[in-house]
Amino acid sequence: MRLAAVAVLAALVAAAPAAAFTPTDPLAAKQWYLQQDHAFDFWPDAPPPPTIFSPVRVAIVDSGIDGGHPDFQDKVVLAKSFVGGSPYVDQEGHGTFVAGEIAATLDGQGVVGIAYSAELLIAKVVRQDGTIPLSAEAAAIRWAAANGAQVINLSLGGVRDPRNPPRDTYSKLEQDAVEYAYQKGAVLVAAVGNADEANSPSPWPFASYPAALPHVIGVSALSRFGAVPAFSNRDVIYNDISAPGQDIFSTFPRPLTAEHVGCADQGYSDCGSDDYRHAEGTSFAAPQVSAAAAMLLALDPTLRPDQVGYLLEHTADDVNATNGCRTCPLGRDSFSGWGRLDVAKAIAALSGPLPQADAYESNDDAGPSAHTVTGQTGTVNATVDFWDDQIDVYRLYLSRTQRLTAKLAGPANTNTDLVLWKPGTQRVNDLRSQRLRAAQSVRPGSVEHVEYRAAASGWYYLEVKITTPGFGPYTLDFTKT
Repeated sequence: MRLAAVAVLAALVAAAPAAAFTPTDPLAAKQWYLQQDHAFDFWPDAPPPPTIFSPVRVAIVDSGIDGGHPDFQDKVVLAKSFVGGSPYVDQEGHGTFVAGEIAATLDGQGVVGIAYSAELLIAKVVRQDGTIPLSAEAAAIRWAAANGAQVINLSLGGVRDPRNPPRDTYSKLEQDAVEYAYQKGAVLVAAVGNADEANSPSPWPFASYPAALPHVIGVSALSRFGAVPAFSNRDVIYNDISAPGQDIFSTFPRPLTAEHVGCADQGYSDCGSDDYRHAEGTSFAAPQVSAAAAMLLALDPTLRPDQVGYLLEHTADDVNATNGCRTCPLGRDSFSGWGRLDVAKAIAALSGPLPQADAYESNDDAGPSAHTVTGQTGTVNATVDFWDDQIDVYRLYLSRTQRLTAKLAGPANTNTDLVLWKPGTQRVNDLRSQRLRAAQSVRPGSVEHVEYRAAASGWYYLEVKITTPGFGPYTLDFTKT
């Protein structure tokens, strides 16, 4: 149930933004990113205890977790390894680190997670040699969604290189798993990737997979001073939002910190290996966004994934030359997406009005992905977004000689196309499918019209595609005569 106090507290924060809660966990002072994220600024006093929030399950698809760590007491509700060994043993440290950013308890010890009330699903997908089989990742995403994950954090990725297809690691197995999870209602958050993963000079101009898939929130990194580090991948479309990703402090497996006997903060990253004492990477920016998503759902569990993404992205603080990034232009850009995560603003936005939810996702292609519409006439109200959801596809049956008339009124001030595809189409963006294009309306603007008399009976596909930067609702009307 949504907290009734959300709207009231939003007004309080707006009136007195200086009155903000500061966590008392003894190592929270080392989590400098909490202040930049405004992680607890919404609460003028101590935030509600976890029992007040709706329970939210966050899946961490990573290297496992230190299951006995005191900052995760009673947090893990389900865990599974997809690469052998115990999911409660983290030999890398990466998964435990990510888990601390998301869900470490707010209890006066250790560190604190931004979504301190979250429950955790742990999916171990990292082998002992540090590699991640795609099959394990895909299976883990499906497992998490099937077990009620409302947020799935993917601080991992494979190289995307559209200029060199043999290097590009796109996987339909991965995309199908992402679509399955999204259809189940999960918010998917992924790191856009680090330039060194591409084995190329930084910065790398393309987000990694799965961040570069529809309906995944791609997260880039920021430095302590607001700049975009050279390692953080850029992307014109798939970089959605940014969060601190340098010198990050969090939990770390106690067996690994025990190797540094003289270090005081056992179980925390300043007692870890060299690459975790001042941890950097988009892998550590993404969990902050996952945690923010979990907080929104804890306050309003009726939110759909696209609404959560919209709230996070459109309440972000623009990153530009005035606040640390000299290379970032005003507005959305390839360096930082919509801007810096602002948890307090995202929570305040729950007081409304909320963005329209799209009930038909994920209908991003022909074939089994398309949403079926029936009847002789019908109206579909949905949304498209140039950066998050460019294509919607609807499947409808036409008898031979039957005439279809379809009209589209797309988002204002955008260019939105309407295309009809013949039976047998599997991929609307595949060059091999072009011979199956039955009719199209691709004139400038957002108002389109298609008429077609079926040469053969079968299932046809209506594609709505936004082709210029923008987003918003559209109306699609169809009539069969």
